[in-house]
Amino acid sequence: MKEGVCLGIKVVEKEEIKVVGISWNGSYSQLDVIPRLFYLMEERLEEVPFQTKEPVLIAPFHSRESEITYYVTTPVEEVKDIPKGMVGFSIPRKYYVCTSHKGSLKEIEHTYRRLHAWMEDYGYEQDHQALSLEIYKEEHKWQNAVGDLHFDIYLPVKTYKTQAY
Repeated sequence: MKEGVCLGIKVVEKEEIKVVGISWNGSYSQLDVIPRLFYLMEERLEEVPFQTKEPVLIAPFHSRESEITYYVTTPVEEVKDIPKGMVGFSIPRKYYVCTSHKGSLKEIEHTYRRLHAWMEDYGYEQDHQALSLEIYKEEHKWQNAVGDLHFDIYLPVKTYKTQAY
């Protein structure tokens, strides 16, 4: 089996992001429902007011020991007039370790493992109180739809180290 490509790992600071979208909570054995969330959000995008028109979908998520809460959202200028059945919130400014994943759904776990190994090697600790992010760009929409996934992963870190390499 071909492994997914983990493209360059770096530390970045992201400014506050305001988002509105749909949420789902379930166990890790139910992760196969996540692709359907993207279709649902795409169908309802026009309902969301104050969109920034940035051509991305942002998928914040919070992993816990036995379950995950996953959101599929669009960035907005203001979190108000939230459509029925959706949620809106702000993701605070934060430092993240980030990379891009390119490959199949089954290969995502490998990309996350490489990202966690890099964090351990360079002394970064994940901030489990903050939301992790997956950012899906419009330019990759069609290849993502057919299972050739390409998206950016951002894992929040507690501290930022000056990189000397």
